[in-house]
Amino acid sequence: MYRNLEECIVDLEKNGHLVRIREEVDPYLEMAAIHLKVYEAGGPALLFENVKGSKFRAVSNLFGTIERSKFIFRATWDAVQNVMAVRNDPMKALKNPLKNIGNGLTAWKALPVKKSGRPPVAAQEIQISDLPLIQSWPMDGGAFVTLPQVYTEDPDKPGIMNSNLGMYRVQLSGNEYELNKEIGLHYQIHRGIGVHQDKSNKKGLPLKVSCFVGGPPAHTLAAVMPLPEGLSEMTVAGMLAGRRFRYGYTDGFCISHDADFVITGEIHPGETKPEGPFGDHLGYYSLTHPFPLMKVHKVYARPNAIWPFTVVGRPPQEDTAFGELIHELTGDAIKQEIPGVKEVHAVDAAGVHPLLFAIGSERYTPYQEVKRPAELLTIANRILGTGQLSLAKYVFITAEEKRPLDTHDVVDFLSYILERIDLQRDIHFYTNTTIDTLDYSGTGLNSGSKAVFAAYGDKKRELCTGVPDMLQDIRGFENARLIMPGIVAIQGPAFADYEGAKQQLRQLCGAIEEKGSLPSCPMIILCDDSMFMSAAINNFLWATFTRSNPSHDIYGVNSRYENKHWACDTVIIDARIKPHQAPPLIPDPTVAKNIERLFVKGASLGGLKNL
Repeated sequence: MYRNLEECIVDLEKNGHLVRIREEVDPYLEMAAIHLKVYEAGGPALLFENVKGSKFRAVSNLFGTIERSKFIFRATWDAVQNVMAVRNDPMKALKNPLKNIGNGLTAWKALPVKKSGRPPVAAQEIQISDLPLIQSWPMDGGAFVTLPQVYTEDPDKPGIMNSNLGMYRVQLSGNEYELNKEIGLHYQIHRGIGVHQDKSNKKGLPLKVSCFVGGPPAHTLAAVMPLPEGLSEMTVAGMLAGRRFRYGYTDGFCISHDADFVITGEIHPGETKPEGPFGDHLGYYSLTHPFPLMKVHKVYARPNAIWPFTVVGRPPQEDTAFGELIHELTGDAIKQEIPGVKEVHAVDAAGVHPLLFAIGSERYTPYQEVKRPAELLTIANRILGTGQLSLAKYVFITAEEKRPLDTHDVVDFLSYILERIDLQRDIHFYTNTTIDTLDYSGTGLNSGSKAVFAAYGDKKRELCTGVPDMLQDIRGFENARLIMPGIVAIQGPAFADYEGAKQQLRQLCGAIEEKGSLPSCPMIILCDDSMFMSAAINNFLWATFTRSNPSHDIYGVNSRYENKHWACDTVIIDARIKPHQAPPLIPDPTVAKNIERLFVKGASLGGLKNL
């Protein structure tokens, strides 16, 4: 149990989980490039002791592996899991009262404690320009806080137990921000801070915001946890830390007594400035848009403060470990929230929000011999109406019958669905709706569509294990390659606009229709590079589901409408890059060459293996 970030770093180093970087490193691109190289190799946490332009140290890759993350929380992990399990299923406590005695002590540690006196973090008042101003990608709009804990309180019910702690990115410099006086605050839809800002706006009052950085790693993890309504992030922070969250108020702003840094300020009604671009977790830049402007009040730093950061980009990245930790901690929470659901997997390789795999139940008509999705559609609607899951674009859902399924076994799970799906009946669209703020495949910011692929019943087809002959030699479309059983990638001309795309797809569909039916290949992916698309399942997941908008980019061989329901014989998803989509993240080759100095023999990272 760590009282602060320094204690965690000392413990990690003592146990071989952290390496110190002595050499001066530039926060502009270099620190991020070093992090990415070490993360990809499964390397240790990194303590940058000499950050160019700042007196403060910085640490990254703390959560770079699930093993290291569990090591950090080894003293409290089981106890927190037990508390979460009891919350998800209170009957467990009644069935095992002796086993659950310890939950009372853990729950007591969950209660925040208000402290008087000067907090350690207020030891020095600094400016934004004193911080390590880290820029991760070449086209980023400036420096960002990538592991913030953004704290706000409910204007109608002030107090820490009605607060929200979230990880919303914070832009420290660049664009039109006046350095040291203004910073940008970006948050996506369906976030708790938005409710607080809306209430403040209606009162005509500024919303007070405290941005905590650092402190015990438990506080960082608590900020990213999607918790049930009524369960405060501050309580989870205390349970995970094994120590009550300590706080106080200065100038009316909540101050974490254990943070390394605190930035306080206000968001005024109607005030925005351009924020971004920012290299994000979908693997593309989120572009420049107006977002709330935070006017800086004061910036604090504790003695020997350490600045934690991460680098986000095409998954998997360090935030992948966050997802795995959250899944293990919350356990069966989704089962309690959505009756009939057995498993929901937000697919990390596809950028999390674009693609969900789900296993539900099919109990509506057990007396009928014909098996078809029924309850599954109800469950899909519940999934798409639940918290962050509502941002998904594609949902593939089925129910287990005769054998178990695992949504993390991508090929087996998709094969099971494609063997059983009735393409005349089992694809359902939601148009002109909301999608993830970071997803630029839609028709505008937060705007796009969704599709549910629901399958249940007996096996209908054998899936092709090679490219069918009829997909070869189609004029204008070439290099057909098998992605997995039943799914083939085919390369087409570059996408120009949707009118041109419709003509191209009519040509492709017509050419296939002329050759006959294609039952063994229920899905075709039209792409720019079929070799890339078929080289790895993760390439297929990423490129297909981040580059397509269901309502605009799903076509079909022999497609038709039957009483407003769309049907086809073979689905074609147009996963080509569109002009309106955001550019992908590409590292600077010069920076990659420059950082090699740290990996040579005798340098700080020269002794690391696999690099």
